Amino acid sequence: MATYTHGHHESVLRSHSWRTAENSAGYLLGYLTPEMALLDVGCGPGTITADLARRVGRVTAIDTTPDIIAVAQQTVARQAVPERAVTERAAPPVTFGTGDVHALEFPDDGFDVVHAHQVLQHVADPVQALGEMRRVCRPGGIVAVRDSDYRAFAWYPELPRLDDWLDLYLTVARRNGGNPDAGRKLLGWAREAGFEDITATSSTWCFATEQDRAWWGGMWADRIRDSAIAGHALAAGLATRDDLSGIAEAWLEWAAAPDGWLSILHGELICRP
Repeated sequence: MATYTHGHHESVLRSHSWRTAENSAGYLLGYLTPEMALLDVGCGPGTITADLARRVGRVTAIDTTPDIIAVAQQTVARQAVPERAVTERAAPPVTFGTGDVHALEFPDDGFDVVHAHQVLQHVADPVQALGEMRRVCRPGGIVAVRDSDYRAFAWYPELPRLDDWLDLYLTVARRNGGNPDAGRKLLGWAREAGFEDITATSSTWCFATEQDRAWWGGMWADRIRDSAIAGHALAAGLATRDDLSGIAEAWLEWAAAPDGWLSILHGELICRP
């Protein structure tokens, strides 16, 4: 069983709440139509969920714990997802619940779209997870997944402590049963899960403006000191508090550099059962 490396510390939610359908699911949006039923697996704080709910007829959103589901419910309520016209198949715009992607509690062929953003890098068995997503997606529907690839992160200035950050993160994530380089593995996993009709693409997030660097660098400075990642690293003897403070200072140094730049590569798949 994999352990969720990031946890749900405020610094983590600060990052996840920045995500929108436009900046995190752009590869999927052109396929969506208003009559679709969509399952959002690993919805997190719900910002992508709320955006997707404006584009389809019905959304079901799941994550692993009631606490993060409560945050997602608040996000969707705050963003005022509009009620749909009443029809025979009328349902609330977003229905929430907890669940495990390895064993989804939904019938076969129940959704037109099954979506997961930054999920497969954290699960114990990505192929089984994709198989479950395939099972609950109707024939001709869409399974859409997107995951980052930590080993493909690139940044400048090339600060040694940021190399330490990446080495530490990769080690912690793998010890927890995750796949921090999931982005490059998605296509292979999908083929193992039985998909044949697959469109594979990639896209990046880039943080280069003064405002973006301050946000990203400050967020990771807080995460490496105070989130679950810090706890995992300390408990395993992989870092000391001084080590974590040094990495946090490097993130702030990077953020303050006028030529600071960072790019995050993501693998993306559109799979049709």
